[in-house]
Amino acid sequence: MAAAFYERDGDRWIPSELTRGPWDPNAQHAGPPSALIAREIEGLGGGRLGGGEGPESQVGRITYEIVRPVPIAPLTLEAEVVRPGRSVEMVEAELSGDEGVVVRARGWRLRLKDVELSPEPPPDPEPPPGPDQGTPAEFFATGQDIGYHTAMEYRFVEGAFLEPGPATVWMRMRQPLVAGEEPTALQRVMVAADTGNGVSAALDWKRFLFINVDLTVHLARMPEGEWVCLKAATHPQANGVGLTETALYDQRGPIGRANQTLLVDRR
Repeated sequence: MAAAFYERDGDRWIPSELTRGPWDPNAQHAGPPSALIAREIEGLGGGRLGGGEGPESQVGRITYEIVRPVPIAPLTLEAEVVRPGRSVEMVEAELSGDEGVVVRARGWRLRLKDVELSPEPPPDPEPPPGPDQGTPAEFFATGQDIGYHTAMEYRFVEGAFLEPGPATVWMRMRQPLVAGEEPTALQRVMVAADTGNGVSAALDWKRFLFINVDLTVHLARMPEGEWVCLKAATHPQANGVGLTETALYDQRGPIGRANQTLLVDRR
């Protein structure tokens, strides 16, 4: 098995078979490229605003537009600050293959600063039962021995891949995103967040398609530890459009939310 989702070769990114998604053996699951883009975005200016001279920052939101399937082939990645600022910056990124752009992303980075809140806000809701109370569940058949489904570890506390309806699952990476690097907290969230649609399928996989065309992740804070929890529900509509809503947690409590727009159709 490969040592990581990606290796760097000059200005190109070489995906391993760990990035393979469940639908096409030649295309990536959207989680790994989302995390790779997030890596580039959070690293702009060394993680600081103002070209690296300002305060440390945190990604507050990234929206990914999935232009076309991401091939398991060499890719290039460009990111830049398009709206500089002392407190907030807008960032953009493009991931491209031989046929052009495959994913476009835009987001906000916000400065980090200790702020005394008065009166103190109410405490956050408790997180779902932890991964030690979850159960491994069988991934639906992909026809492939290695892929995203083997690169991630799953612990369900509600639902399962093969059970229709809402689900709550803890996920963590078995391998690093980039060879030789320890994944950051942001990377751990983004590699998992796109799975909300998959874990909470409301329709029969064999009879229907429900493919997300985008992913938006809002984060109030970064997760602590290796595990990220997705509490997801998918809402397909008879007009051929749907939505997946996912609450994101670590073992301390809520960290953010993810939404996916779905194209729904019969196979």
